[in-house]
Amino acid sequence: MGWFYLAIAIVAEVIGTSALKAAEGFTRPLPSLLVVLGYGIAFWFLSLVLRTIPVGVAYAVWSGVGVALIALIGWVVYRQALDAGAIAGIALIVAGVLVIQLFSRSSAH
Repeated sequence: MGWFYLAIAIVAEVIGTSALKAAEGFTRPLPSLLVVLGYGIAFWFLSLVLRTIPVGVAYAVWSGVGVALIALIGWVVYRQALDAGAIAGIALIVAGVLVIQLFSRSSAH
C-alpha cells in the first residue's frame, strides 16, 4: 500500500506545484485553493508512506518523480524551454529513481 500512497502523494504534489504558478502569488482563489489542497494531500499521504517505506527512499522517489513531472508540465503547459542540460539532468534524476527501485534493497521494507 505504501507505493500506492506514494503515487498519490506525487500526483497531489505535482497538482499543487503546477497550480502555484497559476495562483500568481496567491492572488487567484481557485489556483490558490488547488495549491493548498494539493500540498496538504501530498504531505498527508507522504506521512502514511513513511510507515512502510524508509524516509530516504520515499523522499528520493517523491522528489525525483515530482521534478520530472513538473518539468514536463512546464514544457507542455507553460511552454518553458528545456535545453540539453536540463533534459540530461532530468534524465539523471529519473535514472537515479530507477536505480533505487531496481537495485537497492533499501526500498524493500
